Amino acid sequence: MTPTTSSAPRTPRPGAGPSGPPAVVAAATAPPTGWLADALLEVRHDPGAAGRLLPLAGRRVGRAALRPDEDPAGTVHGTQDDAARAALVLAVAHALADDPQALADALVTLYQDGDATERRGVLRGLDALTCTGAAVPAPVVAAGRALAADALRANDTALVAAAVGPFAAAHLDQHAWRHAVIKLVFQQTSLDAVAGLDDRADDELARMATDLAAERRAAGRAVPADLARIGAAPSTTAHPQES
Repeated sequence: MTPTTSSAPRTPRPGAGPSGPPAVVAAATAPPTGWLADALLEVRHDPGAAGRLLPLAGRRVGRAALRPDEDPAGTVHGTQDDAARAALVLAVAHALADDPQALADALVTLYQDGDATERRGVLRGLDALTCTGAAVPAPVVAAGRALAADALRANDTALVAAAVGPFAAAHLDQHAWRHAVIKLVFQQTSLDAVAGLDDRADDELARMATDLAAERRAAGRAVPADLARIGAAPSTTAHPQES
């Protein structure tokens, strides 16, 4: 699942992003218990049940952040209900493994019919599916790209963060991926949300980061630290900064 790129990745800078599977993927693929275990069995027998079960996840498993100390709102690393919904999406994928187009259609329906939390769950489910190591079928990739593009047009920071996980790292084209990274900076969301930041960051992203940093310095505004993580050149002239 090699991403399409339009320029060669630059040499990774220290601290450019976390390694290993995202917390929400690890939680989604952990052995289920209680309500979730029963819900997963139901979806494996009847994938259509996911449309009824995804909205229940928050009340049934809770909405707590998975890494509350560093991400109290769960925007970057996800929440308990994000993980439960991702697990349900994986169960849909298991049930429809022999019909990739039906799976793609099911994911689109779950996303389009869902609220912001359910849409996050579908995107996190695509991440979990990507992290299984098996090839994601072409119809699912096409659908996932369209869903990620929709999420990246939103102003909901948690939804945007959910759209830059492992699926995006593997399948978004480089132009869309770069602009997603810059949007996170604008939204003041940590780039820890971005999977594969080391591998996909390139000279063009560094140029975009440098230009944005220069614009903010010229306007006397604070330069987000995350711009340096993606290659923003240091300032050569002192500028006042304000929030």
